[in-house]
Amino acid sequence: MLSSVRSLTFPFESMLKIYNTLTRKKEIFKPKIEGVVGMYVCGMTVYDYCHIGHARVMVVFDTVGRYIRYSGYVLNYVRNITDIDDKIIQRANENGEGYSDLTQRFIDAMHEDERALSVLPPDIEPKATESIADIIAMISKLIINGLAYVGANGDVFYSVTKFKNYGQLSGKNLDDLQSGERVDIDHAKQNPMDFVLWKMAKANEPAWQSPWGLGRPGWHIECSAMSTCCLGNHFDIHGGGMDLQFPHHENEIAQSEGATGEKFVNIWMHNGFVRVNEEKMSKSLGNFFTVREVLKQYKPEIIRFFILSSHYRSPLNYSDEQLNDASAALTRLYTSLRDCHVENIIIDAEYKSRFEDAMDDDFNTPVALSVLFDLARELNKAKEVDTERTNCLSNTLIKLAALLGLLQDDPEKFLKSSVINDADFTDDLVEQQIQARLEAKQAKNWQLADEIRNVLKEQGVILEDAPNGLTSWRREKI
Repeated sequence: MLSSVRSLTFPFESMLKIYNTLTRKKEIFKPKIEGVVGMYVCGMTVYDYCHIGHARVMVVFDTVGRYIRYSGYVLNYVRNITDIDDKIIQRANENGEGYSDLTQRFIDAMHEDERALSVLPPDIEPKATESIADIIAMISKLIINGLAYVGANGDVFYSVTKFKNYGQLSGKNLDDLQSGERVDIDHAKQNPMDFVLWKMAKANEPAWQSPWGLGRPGWHIECSAMSTCCLGNHFDIHGGGMDLQFPHHENEIAQSEGATGEKFVNIWMHNGFVRVNEEKMSKSLGNFFTVREVLKQYKPEIIRFFILSSHYRSPLNYSDEQLNDASAALTRLYTSLRDCHVENIIIDAEYKSRFEDAMDDDFNTPVALSVLFDLARELNKAKEVDTERTNCLSNTLIKLAALLGLLQDDPEKFLKSSVINDADFTDDLVEQQIQARLEAKQAKNWQLADEIRNVLKEQGVILEDAPNGLTSWRREKI
């Protein structure tokens, strides 16, 4: 039986290898504290609905968390919420509403989206506005350590030239950045590359009292304060999208290590960009899709499957064709489970081992999915000849898929449901049409039987005749 955790005892030699952006290589995972893992992931800035890029972050690190727990570790998973920044203030002003009303509305929407995608909630979900005291304390420490200063305009800045390892994560050289990249001239800074830690309050903006006057935190310092307060000065895994590698995560390292004097994070994980029809997703190109928009066309599990069908570090190309392929693939898996009576019996050791090998190799979900398809193919062959083997394989398929957050629905319910509710073709009506077709076949009225099949197909209902004379059905438009 596949339990919720692997049968491991500590100490043990970890098989899990994770690609570390900091070292640019896969490393055998060894947590700072034996048996316990601290993981922080940069969450959403809540001024709008979550888009497909956000969905990828949520699904990827939910899957990472599921597998880490299955591997026998106690996981402390922290994913923050940025609930104060320039975009939030601007959107609230445009809407004529309070910033906290705006952010709570989109926090609620974000939680709805993650539940739809079978994303488990993080263990801790700190908010920037609830971490102001910790943020001020870290900024104060940076000033004491000589790494931050109050600028001519009253803002507090981080002095990047005083942190000797700046650029270690992104591989960027500070001299090249200063000479080669466009940097807006800000006479309040000592150096154009310095970044803001605390912004002085402007009229009609949310603000908090600080040693430097009324103001609010900069974006980068929020994550440094929230991650270290929740997980300690030094923890195991920090994740987020590839777009955050520079400058956000680079600045987090400078802030955190500059304040604590300790190494900040052991392993940095970054998921790849989402592209739309091979172009970078962007509002300016008009190819920007929210999770809610996509859910109007596709079931949530199809979106999750689609995200996991590419390795998390690879670019993910969003298109109708890719989602339709994901729909067809997921349908094949559910079809293999049709008419199976799953029991809590021993699972197949070979498939389990192959699945674990894939996931231990930097969470290689495409290979793990290929194991599930091999399982489904053997299951289809075993159904007619070996009940015991059928039970074992179906149980194995469901248990392994659960580690990816997949195949947890009832097969009949999944195959017969549709995103679009068609009142003219309810389940009862489909069953009536199938019975009418059966009666036509018994009367040798083949033309009518074919007409009924074609009418149903036009409505997205696919009939599948079994050798025993029974007919099952599924909806094509799911």
